[in-house]
Amino acid sequence: MNVSSLRGALLAAFACILVGASFTANSVLGEYPYAGGQALRYGLAALLLVPLLTRDGRSRPIAVLRTLTPRQWGRLALLAAIGMVGFNLAVLGAERSAEPAVPGVFVGCAPILVAVLVPLADGRRPTRTVLYAAALVAAGAFTVQGWGRTDLAGILCSVGALAGEVGFAVLAVPVLRPLGPKLLSATVCGIAAVESAWLGVVLDGSGFLRMPTAAEATALLWQAAVVTVIGFVCWYMGMQRIGAERATLFSGLIPVSAALTAPLVGAGSYGTAQAGGSLLVGLGVALGSGVLTRNGAARGAEAAPGTVSATGVQNDARHERRIVVHRHMTAARQPDQPGVGDGVLGPDSLPTQQDPVPAAPGDGHGQPRHIGGERGAPPGGERPVEAGGLAQGEGLRDDGIG
Repeated sequence: MNVSSLRGALLAAFACILVGASFTANSVLGEYPYAGGQALRYGLAALLLVPLLTRDGRSRPIAVLRTLTPRQWGRLALLAAIGMVGFNLAVLGAERSAEPAVPGVFVGCAPILVAVLVPLADGRRPTRTVLYAAALVAAGAFTVQGWGRTDLAGILCSVGALAGEVGFAVLAVPVLRPLGPKLLSATVCGIAAVESAWLGVVLDGSGFLRMPTAAEATALLWQAAVVTVIGFVCWYMGMQRIGAERATLFSGLIPVSAALTAPLVGAGSYGTAQAGGSLLVGLGVALGSGVLTRNGAARGAEAAPGTVSATGVQNDARHERRIVVHRHMTAARQPDQPGVGDGVLGPDSLPTQQDPVPAAPGDGHGQPRHIGGERGAPPGGERPVEAGGLAQGEGLRDDGIG
């Protein structure tokens, strides 16, 4: 596992641990209007994310958002509606007629679905190693939570929660590259706040908002600033580095984190079943991330297929040959079509790193196509070159290539 993959794994793990440890905050908000609480949470999170956008080193956020197509905006609206507002609503509905373990077991199956859907959407076959790892994670999540009392309504709502968890990862894949983790998080939070407010007006009228108590305000602030701002950004940064398939494996840490923190607030116990399930989750995460294999990565899963790096390079499915392909490239003899968020190169802004050299590079044979540094060249005709490049006389020898 390289440094970038390791950072991605740690970021995804940290995000899921935050979500699991936030279940206490969810219990405090049991009496607060659902839609109003979600509107406050996501609206506050969007405001907190705005100052971070100017430090992202990307183009101006408004300019980037204007380049999005209607289809991409529709995907963002679905991501907010299904993966955020709908997910929380489904969990709330499931817990009204089922014990909390039931939706937790269904959500624990999300890594399996993501491991299948993401490759198929990308036109490739699912990776067997990731599928095996996802099965271990799902089994571990089931062992940690167990099964509880439920009915048909509880099962249907739990299936809805599973769809929301899968949608939160799958729907984000095509828009993560043009927006980046921070702008994506801020955008979907703003959309989710509007959708929650609209839902609140429809369901509860003007009573969808009320002044929260001190405990409720603290819980809302925790959900907005920690779980949403930090959790979402870390999650999408991790997914950007290791891909949605491998990142979703870490969602198995959510019930593990909840089980570990529950005894601290007297909301549960950590016994043999929780310990055994935690080991299964850890084994699945380690297998899927390549920790247990030689050279730190499994053959065929060294870098998750479909993972797009910052340079736009991805590994081919046939990793044995170390083939790389470039995505979003213009076809041969066709004009370049800049992608969303692509900037325009300007002049060199580092003139202090340029030094004059006598004449143009040559090789002493009068062949301009050869590359070399000319010793003793007559002065004049200085051309700026970047410092730290080839010194005169240290050029490439002509070995008959090209």
